[in-house]
Amino acid sequence: MSASNEEFVSIDIYPELMFEEDLTPDCGVEIDDVCEQIKTAVKGWGSDKGGLIDALGSTTPEDRLKIAIRYKDIYDKELKDVLKKETSGDFGQAMKYLSLDPVRAECAMIKDACKGIGSHATLLHTILVGRSNRDMELLKKTYYKYYTKDLTGIISSELGGDNWKLASAGLQAAEEPFDPDYHTEEKAEEDVEEIWKNGQGKFFGTDETKLFKTVVLSPPKYLRMINEIYTDKYGYTLTKAMEEELGGNARRGAVFAIKMRLKPYEAIAEMVKAACAGIGTDELLLTCCVIRYQDMMGHVNFAHEEMYGKNIQDRVRDECSGDYKKLLLSLMEKVSPES
Repeated sequence: MSASNEEFVSIDIYPELMFEEDLTPDCGVEIDDVCEQIKTAVKGWGSDKGGLIDALGSTTPEDRLKIAIRYKDIYDKELKDVLKKETSGDFGQAMKYLSLDPVRAECAMIKDACKGIGSHATLLHTILVGRSNRDMELLKKTYYKYYTKDLTGIISSELGGDNWKLASAGLQAAEEPFDPDYHTEEKAEEDVEEIWKNGQGKFFGTDETKLFKTVVLSPPKYLRMINEIYTDKYGYTLTKAMEEELGGNARRGAVFAIKMRLKPYEAIAEMVKAACAGIGTDELLLTCCVIRYQDMMGHVNFAHEEMYGKNIQDRVRDECSGDYKKLLLSLMEKVSPES
């Protein structure tokens, strides 16, 4: 999506091919070659991890859609089942996502985020907020197709309180299309007053539902208007206001939702850094960031370097090891090669 379009609607993460009715794309000999590389790498006793990295580490999201379809056509086996048997750990988890088309990969990420005691709220927020309407509709449809469960129902059982209110707003897939006759400066001023009255200006408590509705459902250009008026009037940006009013994962999720509308590449760069912050790396979050946002990683990497003085490859080298590190670096190199 062009930069000019980003002013009016949220960016699509899924490649355009995912929205075609007939998902039988012309794959070409290059895709068949990758399938053969994978088949060779998993032959015999133990898999050739280097061969798998060479094969899948140099692919794009659109490539992986074609590979998942073509591998089944040629070998009559689901690629995800083959790689599940042959790989494990953080490397195996990344390979699982790479064996799927981009939408099914996000469905698998949601399943993994909901495993065990307590869900990974930050990962869920990155998937569920700041999305285009058509991305979200396709995600919900695909989740039901493969798991026969309603995604909204699943998330409502996993998240509570402010985390659920924020995710619920995102799941509506109801971002308003920008209309200059409706999204006027006068309306922005009214919404600023509503945000203030239900947030920082509220004497007791915060009405998060109304805050999240404005943040999640406003088109980017209009949210930018609201942010500028709010800053001029109250001396706080919207992100700062959310940081003041909210806590924990809901605060991080709300800030991410705003920034995905206003400065998406910086928002993703910050999430990559967050995955590597503190004691120990959040490998699941890091893996999902690199794979989900791969198509836009050239822009994200530039923002990351501007913000933190190092590129994402350097961060991966510092935080990861072994085949897992090699795989993430290969995925980055495909779209954002180091000079």
